[in-house]
Amino acid sequence: MIDLYTWTTPNGRKVSILLEELGVPYEAHAVDITAGAQFDPKFLEISPNNKIPAIRDRDTGVVMMESGSILIYLAEKYGKFMPQEDRLEILEWLMWQMAGFGPILGQAHHFLKYNAGKSPYAEARYSEEARRLYGVLDRRLQGRDYIVGEYSIADMACWPWASRYEWQQIDLADYPNLRAWYRRIAARPAVQRGYHVPAKVNEIPQG
Repeated sequence: MIDLYTWTTPNGRKVSILLEELGVPYEAHAVDITAGAQFDPKFLEISPNNKIPAIRDRDTGVVMMESGSILIYLAEKYGKFMPQEDRLEILEWLMWQMAGFGPILGQAHHFLKYNAGKSPYAEARYSEEARRLYGVLDRRLQGRDYIVGEYSIADMACWPWASRYEWQQIDLADYPNLRAWYRRIAARPAVQRGYHVPAKVNEIPQG
């Protein structure tokens, strides 16, 4: 049994989607970051950086924070979605998401959606970089169904961030390879279930 501490954000959805894909038992604990629940001292014991997601593995006693490390841990524990022959390439694209695609799109959310008009320079900066990164992924997906070989944790890491394309003022029609990939993943039942953990707040955008 895995205890998942999460909220309805791209980083949280990465892990709930993987758990649904794995089909293993888990219990989701909502950490309402809009109400400051991430600063509860009890949560700090689980996630020292006060960020979701985090997990506790009741089988092994392992406690982990940081979505990327959690994806690796679960994929290796259950032997799925990170085949050995593709391991390094999957890790490469996972780190690309962790270092660029996620943080840059997060800044786009901040300046383009929540603080529009306050900093034209920041809006232009993060809008341009978001489009560049979408282009990187679109080129990677040319002639491919998934980012690396078969469906993997690299896809699960990137897809939830792409699912907020509207927040980033991105038109997926400009990235046809990425849009096909996005829709392919959105059609997966486990993704549809994992997207709505720990609560349903909206339908999955259809791209």
